[in-house]
Amino acid sequence: MSEVVRAKPRFGVMRLIDATGYRLPLAGFVSILHRASGMLMFLLLPFILYLLDKSLTSEATFAELQALTSGVFVKLIILALSWAYLHHFCAGIRHLLMDLHYGLDKDSARQSAVSVLAISLVLAALIALKLFGVF
Repeated sequence: MSEVVRAKPRFGVMRLIDATGYRLPLAGFVSILHRASGMLMFLLLPFILYLLDKSLTSEATFAELQALTSGVFVKLIILALSWAYLHHFCAGIRHLLMDLHYGLDKDSARQSAVSVLAISLVLAALIALKLFGVF
């Protein structure tokens, strides 16, 4: 008797490298960006509060921080944090609406994901224009 030995499929164990083979829908990317932006804001909150405390200490420290934020690299960091906040806010509203059972079908989920990205990028562009002195 000849027996055919078949390898059993492995379920439940997934490595990060395995995730690169999946094609996520746009709503999946928005969800991941929502989590990443929330984590970024959470981790940087102590630093931002420290800067706020320093800016409120005296006029001299406020002037030092104002001089620090006049650089292009720092403005880009501020812009990235602003976009993270705006994206997290817009995606949070999207998730709240989905919790109320609005936009759960495939087409509505894609449309709301596009809306979140578009709105957050447009608002971030307006902030960029303000940061870099266009208006």
